[in-house]
Amino acid sequence: MLSQLRAAATLLGLLTVLLGLLYPAAMTAIAGAAMPAQAHGSLVMRDGRPVGSSLIGQAFTQPGYLQGRPSAAGNGYDASASSGTNLGPTSAKLAERLKTDGDAMRQATGAVILPADAITTSGSGLDPDVSPAFAELQVARIAQARGVQADAVRGIIAANTTGRTLAVLGEPRVNVLAVNLALDAAAPAAGIPTASAATPAN
Repeated sequence: MLSQLRAAATLLGLLTVLLGLLYPAAMTAIAGAAMPAQAHGSLVMRDGRPVGSSLIGQAFTQPGYLQGRPSAAGNGYDASASSGTNLGPTSAKLAERLKTDGDAMRQATGAVILPADAITTSGSGLDPDVSPAFAELQVARIAQARGVQADAVRGIIAANTTGRTLAVLGEPRVNVLAVNLALDAAAPAAGIPTASAATPAN
C-alpha cells in the first residue's frame, strides 16, 4: 500500500512539473520567439506606448472617430465583463432596442437599410472590427468633424480593411483602432482628442 502511494505521489509530482511548469514555459518561450506580437497581446503602439490591441475593441464616442458596433460587455467594451446580452430572437426587449437604435441610426445617417453590425451586439462585446458597410455609414460624420473630404476618409478606411481569410473564410472587416490612429495622423482636428489618449470603457 505504502509503495503504491509513493509511486502515485512521485508520478503526480513529475507530471505536475512536466505539464504544469515546463510545458507551459516552453510553449510561452516558443510563441514569444515565433510570434512575438501575438504572444504579447497583439498590442498596437503609438509614440512608444500601447494604445490598445488589434484584437480587442474599445469605445470611441467622438464624432471624428470611426465607432465600433454596439457592445453589451458591462457598460460597453468592458474587457472584464466580456459577453453578449443573452437575449434571444423572440425577446421583446431585444426587438425594442433594435428598433430604437435602428431608427436613430437611420435618422443620423440617412440610410434606409442598415448593416447588421450597426445595431446588433457581438457575442464577446469586444469586437475590434466593423463591416465595410458600417464604416461607410460613418464617413460623412467623420469627414465633417475633421474638416476633410469624404474620399480622404474612405481612403484611410480602405487601407485598413482586411479581406476574407484565405479568400474564402469570414467577411471583409475594418479595424476600428487602426483607422482612428490613421485618422489622427492624417487629418488631426482641433477639439478631437487623439486615439492614443482614448481609454477602453470600463
